Amino acid sequence: MAKLQSTEIVGVANRPATICSNSVCMWFDTTNTKIVFSCCGYSGAGVWSVGGAMITARYGLAGAGTQNVGLAAGGLVNAPVSCTEEYDGTSWATGGLLITAKNFPGVAGIQNAGLAAGGTAGGGVGQSCTEEYNGTSWTAGGALATARYVPAGAGTQNEALVAGGYTGINVSCTEEYNGTSWTAGGSLITARRNKAGVGTQNATLVAGGLANAYPGTTCTEEYNGTSWSAGGNLITARFGLAGAGTQNETLVAAGYTNFGVSCTEEYNGTSWSIANGLITIRYYLTGAGSQGAGFVAGGFSNANVTCTEEYNKPIVIIDTIK
Repeated sequence: MAKLQSTEIVGVANRPATICSNSVCMWFDTTNTKIVFSCCGYSGAGVWSVGGAMITARYGLAGAGTQNVGLAAGGLVNAPVSCTEEYDGTSWATGGLLITAKNFPGVAGIQNAGLAAGGTAGGGVGQSCTEEYNGTSWTAGGALATARYVPAGAGTQNEALVAGGYTGINVSCTEEYNGTSWTAGGSLITARRNKAGVGTQNATLVAGGLANAYPGTTCTEEYNGTSWSAGGNLITARFGLAGAGTQNETLVAAGYTNFGVSCTEEYNGTSWSIANGLITIRYYLTGAGSQGAGFVAGGFSNANVTCTEEYNKPIVIIDTIK
């Protein structure tokens, strides 16, 4: 059974059984014998807690899915690896191997419909190959027009996006996937690599990254399906950070400045605010989920790490419909 987030019930009594998502709550009113619906939202500060350890310690991996149904693929141990792991909110299990071992791919989708595009098998050479995951095995998809690694990935398996990355130089090019092939999208304002990417193909956000020099950049950009525009700047400039959420409700954590950091920030569609820091400082990790129920896994902190952390915010009732 999937875990439920901690839930704060506000203003209405008689709720013996409540099921909550990020936006809707439902319970049975035993007094009036009817189902009641409420609009729900996150409230207060989020907190990181320890999750299940990954099977293989690595960095440069990429993740997708949700906190209770997560996916992590690729990465670097002593060399690029093909291992895939699946998360159930408690522990990681072995999934199907990537066709091509790689680290730093761009990943999109969910656990049973994931996508990995680009990456590198080493030697500073980017890949153009795309792979699609069905929950059991990976199959080949359409090749990227521009071979690259450390791009940002977002969207779903059939409506994916990769932006920026590294080809020997930082690039600004964006490509969009329709489940079969990639086409050119609007270019990033700032060419960069090792940034966080979240959202959908038509509502993507990228934040941070390495543009020209340490300690990375603070710039945020938002995509509308055609072009990128500037968003609010991160508080802490960094690269190698992890992201989760949507364009208007984003979570980023960890990364590298001139050293590893644990800092977490939340975005409301306009500006970033400081949130509680990770338990373990690290960078080149992966993340997925939502702003109120995200996770990060793996990365590097003096050595490759297996640790997973989960970020949760309490849910409150905003309005009730009987």
